[in-house]
Amino acid sequence: MTLSQLEAGLKRRAMAAFALEEGAMAGFHLAAPPPHIDADVSIAWPIAAAKLLRKPPLKIAEELAAALSADFEAKPVPPGFVNLKFRDAFLFEALKELEKPDCFAQPPFKGEKINLEFVSANPTGPMHLASGRGATLGDSLARIFRALGAEVATEFYVNNVGNQVELLGRSLKARCEGVEPPENGYQGAYLKDMVAVLPKEAAGWTGAQFGQYAIAEMLKLHKADMKAFGVEFDRWFLESELHDDGAPARTLAALKERGMTYEKEGAVWLGTSSMMDSDDDKDRVLVKSDGSNTYFLNDIAYHLNKFDRGFTTVIDIWGADHHGHVSRMEAAVAALGREKLNFKVLIHQQVALLRGAELIKMSKRAGDFIPLKELLDEVGADACRFFFAARGPHTHLTFDVDLAKKHSNDNPVFYVQYVHARICSIFSNAAEKGIDPAAGFDAAGIAVNADERALMLKLLWLERTLLDCARDYSPHQLTTYLMELAASFHSFYDKCKVLDPEHKDVSAFRLFLLAHVKAVIARGLGLLGVSAPERM
Repeated sequence: MTLSQLEAGLKRRAMAAFALEEGAMAGFHLAAPPPHIDADVSIAWPIAAAKLLRKPPLKIAEELAAALSADFEAKPVPPGFVNLKFRDAFLFEALKELEKPDCFAQPPFKGEKINLEFVSANPTGPMHLASGRGATLGDSLARIFRALGAEVATEFYVNNVGNQVELLGRSLKARCEGVEPPENGYQGAYLKDMVAVLPKEAAGWTGAQFGQYAIAEMLKLHKADMKAFGVEFDRWFLESELHDDGAPARTLAALKERGMTYEKEGAVWLGTSSMMDSDDDKDRVLVKSDGSNTYFLNDIAYHLNKFDRGFTTVIDIWGADHHGHVSRMEAAVAALGREKLNFKVLIHQQVALLRGAELIKMSKRAGDFIPLKELLDEVGADACRFFFAARGPHTHLTFDVDLAKKHSNDNPVFYVQYVHARICSIFSNAAEKGIDPAAGFDAAGIAVNADERALMLKLLWLERTLLDCARDYSPHQLTTYLMELAASFHSFYDKCKVLDPEHKDVSAFRLFLLAHVKAVIARGLGLLGVSAPERM
């Protein structure tokens, strides 16, 4: 039984005890009590239910504790909490539940079909650190949503048409001719590298041909960078596919049919400012007076394409420089007749690099940025992904290169990975001592001590951690959980002897416990796209 299953069962008991309907139980949740409280979980619902039931919270807590006391040690405490302690038998069974591959799959995620688009960097230069942060966020969320039971398709949208492609082509053409790129063009050294391997026929190319060549080459690099980063997209969606399929024209027709457009000064506008519940207070041009589409119309067409493919939820992950586009795209989705709740935009902040005492800031167009590949080569994908995941997307992130390279417990990813490797070593040691790691034990005869109990309880909170990650659209709570689990392991291991041939049942129980720690560490790291090494 997982904590969510337990919570649902306790909620049903409370409903029966107080003769309430489901709607009255919105505040019924299991929470982890503070460390100084002698309890496994705590329920604060009596405080929220006082007005409804017209009783003092403590009186409700007393009645709820009585209703739950048959299976748990339930204690009402002021001002209206019920603290529960699990029986050891429950903990043993709950740990066995974690062995099931789909143990976390549950409503409302079962049956949900999510399109998760992330990175989607213009292929006008190498991947940079912010791309790595977006990739970590998107790929980790995709793995977490899948673990919770959702069907997830990951996507990289490639802007391979438009002004930036033309500007890239002119910049590469200038480099090929031995002159400086346009003032507002791309200055990076990567264009010089590209010139060195241009085919002979490039001498007669137009700027457009240079642009398409540069996009194709950059896209190869992007795919290689993402593969090295441990990210595999289900689809690389080219913007040109939309134009080839006539999607912008169909989208415009759909908006006109819904009465969401109007004409002014020879242009076609989307009238979002007059929409109910719209945060966008400004109408936007869809088709310019010269008859050309705006990027906004093309972007709307792409999102309509996602919904038309049957996705129930569409999630976009954008960089900080796209913050101003959120409200207009939300309004556009609503204008298409789609539910606003089914569209979510996540904005992640920039990344600064810290080398010793030097803080390095970067600009992609100016060419003075650190490519993601360079950081990968220096610290490895595991450190990159763990560090990127360790902060919520809304916070600025300073990547400490020296810390990421440390092989000590100061480095958080090393600290967590070491637990997995250490447990692998313990199991190897057990085999050398002739102790069977798979040996059974009499659970009823085991006296679980405080450190063992703390470790068992911590394992059960992985599910809630994943639900918190899904609720907040961020994997940072998972990195925190893994570090806390690692700390619980170290506390246990410092005080408890695992391999003791004279106490076989105790050894078997502790190996059983560590097997679950090892599995949860590996699973948690896997959800972050980080490896779980057996040796370090």
